[in-house]
Amino acid sequence: MNIKIIGVIGAGTMGNGIAHVFAKSGFQVILCDVEQRFLDRGLDTIKKNLEREVTKAKITADVRDAALKGITPVTDRSKLTQCDFIVEAASEKLEIKREIFQDLDKLCRPEVILSSNTSSISITKLAAFTKRAEKVIGMHFFNPVPMMKLVEIIRGLATSDETYAQVKSLTEKLEKTPVEVNDAPGFVSNRVLMPLINEAIYTVMEGVATPQAVDDVFKLGMAHPMGPLALADFIGLDVCLDIMRVLLDGLGDPKYRPCPLLIKMVDAGWLGKKSGRGFYHY
Repeated sequence: MNIKIIGVIGAGTMGNGIAHVFAKSGFQVILCDVEQRFLDRGLDTIKKNLEREVTKAKITADVRDAALKGITPVTDRSKLTQCDFIVEAASEKLEIKREIFQDLDKLCRPEVILSSNTSSISITKLAAFTKRAEKVIGMHFFNPVPMMKLVEIIRGLATSDETYAQVKSLTEKLEKTPVEVNDAPGFVSNRVLMPLINEAIYTVMEGVATPQAVDDVFKLGMAHPMGPLALADFIGLDVCLDIMRVLLDGLGDPKYRPCPLLIKMVDAGWLGKKSGRGFYHY
């Protein structure tokens, strides 16, 4: 199938980044969210990020203008019926994704691939909410999407070879690098990363070191560009907590138990950079 129109559900941090890279690569994008204010915020971010790329001479002003012109914001999900490919980038909650996939399965043409940017939820489980399990796949982008080259492509139990090949090709058209993994809680990236972040939070809770000290150890001793706690703030502590709970539920090993301090901070509304406070103040 010739893919020309991309639907992106969710205009938040990941969704607007995904819309950005598709539009910049010449695709028409329909960006959908539940409220206009979320779309306005997402479009504003896209404009700023494209302008930054122009300033750094990574793209021309013509590419910027064409990309912005190619994005259509909508709050009515039925507008996605014209799309040739969908990327779901909604909240990391199974009940939200279930409703979206069930609705998309009814709205979209039978040949349309439904992909999810989920960072931890089972693709096999999402596919089971549809009647096109062979056309459901994970397409896990990394933040910030315009800069990060990796896309983790996750096969569900029923994902067909044809679907994988199409998504791999699409990823390469975005000048990203696809890496194939099979469906398992947290896939590869978050199964390794989130326990690291969780353990770093334990060291703070237990008074082993301050957040800054923990991050300095990783930046200066392991050559990480960002320490695990600054990274957690950047990802969102609520997202980190959701993923740890998916790992614990899916793998059943107590080593994935979320740190009590992480739970407490999320309960307090200290979600990291997006809320202005996490392990650091913003």
